Amino acid sequence: MAVSGKVSDELWDEFHTAVNMTSRELQEWLSTEAAGEEAEEVPDRAGGERGRRVLTILGKRRTDLTDDDVEVMRRVCEIVRSQHGPGGEPTAGGADWRHGLMDIGHDPLKPS
Repeated sequence: MAVSGKVSDELWDEFHTAVNMTSRELQEWLSTEAAGEEAEEVPDRAGGERGRRVLTILGKRRTDLTDDDVEVMRRVCEIVRSQHGPGGEPTAGGADWRHGLMDIGHDPLKPS
């Protein structure tokens, strides 16, 4: 069920700025992260739930977004915002920190 008109310009823009990885980059990242020594996830089920939802949202038109999609967009923006300092620069972190952000489509080391 689409919720046309429920996504503000501000949220739409912030989400698409926060998610700075392309759909292809995110899909490849989720697949790589899900690959283990003993098994590999099916590509469309690779990665965490939120990362897969971000990937789905990236493939939708604005008018096709659901209330759940909008909530995921808000949460992703909150997470990314919380990981950046006052000047918009990412706070320093290790590999796990970066990988956690990449799981939702944000690569803090990618130039803006």
